[in-house]
Amino acid sequence: MRSPSFRLAPRPSPAVHLTGALAARTGDEAAGPALALAGFAAAGSTSGAASLLACVTVAAAVGGPVVGALLDRSPRPGRILAGALALYAAGLGAVLLGLGRLPFAVTAALAVVTGLMGPALSGGWTAQLPGLAPADRRSRLHGLDSLTFSAAALAGPALAGGAALVLGAPAAVVVAAALIAAAVPVAWALPPAGPPRGGRPGGGGVRAVFRRGPLLRATVASVGGATAQGVVAACLPALGARALGAPGRGVLLLSVAAAASLAATALHARLPHSVPAGRVLWGAALAQAGAWVVAATGGAVALVVAFAVAGAAEGPQLTALFAVRHEETPEGLRGRVFAVGTSVKITGFAVGAVVAGWVAARSVPAALLLAAVLCAVSALPYAGARGRPGQRDAREAT
Repeated sequence: MRSPSFRLAPRPSPAVHLTGALAARTGDEAAGPALALAGFAAAGSTSGAASLLACVTVAAAVGGPVVGALLDRSPRPGRILAGALALYAAGLGAVLLGLGRLPFAVTAALAVVTGLMGPALSGGWTAQLPGLAPADRRSRLHGLDSLTFSAAALAGPALAGGAALVLGAPAAVVVAAALIAAAVPVAWALPPAGPPRGGRPGGGGVRAVFRRGPLLRATVASVGGATAQGVVAACLPALGARALGAPGRGVLLLSVAAAASLAATALHARLPHSVPAGRVLWGAALAQAGAWVVAATGGAVALVVAFAVAGAAEGPQLTALFAVRHEETPEGLRGRVFAVGTSVKITGFAVGAVVAGWVAARSVPAALLLAAVLCAVSALPYAGARGRPGQRDAREAT
């Protein structure tokens, strides 16, 4: 009698992989606004929304290096990614159940634990792309992967805002968790990698990001923009209530930014890439700074224009960031570098949300001007850079 045998799930095609990544990233983009709305509804204040948003993102500084190291070292990275997605979805549900039922400190602690898995939703998918296609197709696959970020940024806030308007703020959190959970089977079926590699978990990725000049400058520019986005995200419910008629409508401004980002990314992909990635990074940072100055003037029209300009700058900025990382990352550290870079950005977002809670409680325009200053400062490292920023400099390699 033959003993029963079990077969692994079939390897997902690149299209299925990108669909799973899109679902997870859309859920991630929806989760932040959804938690901000749920916190605003439960606490009745901008500070409550900012606190919950910051708690779910602040743990990324720890989670990113650890998750990245596990993905690089595991023979089945898809299983690590699937587990992180499942924990993130479950954590969002736990935070939602805790609001209004548990002391806020307990709910905040649940949000912090949930946030440990956050970096897996972006960098974790990108790091697995080389195992899904031959080398001659990877460039196109990386381009499509970058577009899922813009598409998710467009769909996520719209879904969160729409669900909140129709069914209430808790429904927005449920939608985010369901999208993330839907990506778990795709991640579980990802192909095996090579044998586990040695080395101190997370150490190589951290050293590469902070000791290689081009990577460091790109990281500073992206973190400055992310911190400004945290400031702006914490202000969204108040902006919606003041200028657009309802707190949930403020979240829809993110969809304006995402639509502009998607269009700018597609246009940037068709243009000759004669402009160095570093110049795109600092130019986009300055454009975002100007956008948040416009937003601080108030009014529905000014807000729509500001978010459109900021989004149009963010799309090419993300493409340029990926270009620098792919060019400058040492072999064998790709998963760690992407996860570390993601975790630092998420942490910057959390810091921005916390600071915005204090500033916006006194003046929302002042918080938006702070976002503008952060973007402008993030471009400063390129002021002293020589040559073509973003291009490999052997003298800066370690």
